[in-house]
Amino acid sequence: MPVTTAPTGYSRPQIALHWLVFALIAQQYLFKDAMSDAWDRVTDGLEAGFDPLVLAHVAGGALVLIFALWRLTLRARRGVPPAIEANKLQGILAKLTHVGLYALMILMPLSGSVAWFGGVETAAQGHNVLKIALLALIALHVVGALYHQFVLRDGTLARMRRAQG
Repeated sequence: MPVTTAPTGYSRPQIALHWLVFALIAQQYLFKDAMSDAWDRVTDGLEAGFDPLVLAHVAGGALVLIFALWRLTLRARRGVPPAIEANKLQGILAKLTHVGLYALMILMPLSGSVAWFGGVETAAQGHNVLKIALLALIALHVVGALYHQFVLRDGTLARMRRAQG
């Protein structure tokens, strides 16, 4: 059932999922070298062998996908607080950034899965291109949050730290 009125803040599950996905994506970047090495071995026709960091990368990607879909479900069912816009252009930029982040949280695990489990080189190349786009959008998201916190001082960042009705 769709929401008719916007909530004044994010719920505990919405906040927890936001920070869990942040931690998972950070983990994906920190331990990506093991996955890259395993991919190189596989594409050279060698056995990848068991590596717990590769398993962590695969599981982390699956969790990012699951949590992103869960977050979208919560958004649809509960809604989100209205955006705090400094101006129309910033509002459009924020909306596009969020849409892009959700798209990449879905597309990256899918492309990684097709590459790893299907052995599709094109999917691996796409995954690497998407990685750059994701980093750029994360940087934009962080800069926007810091801008709201320290320049506008409008309380936007506080909404992702404390649950509200």
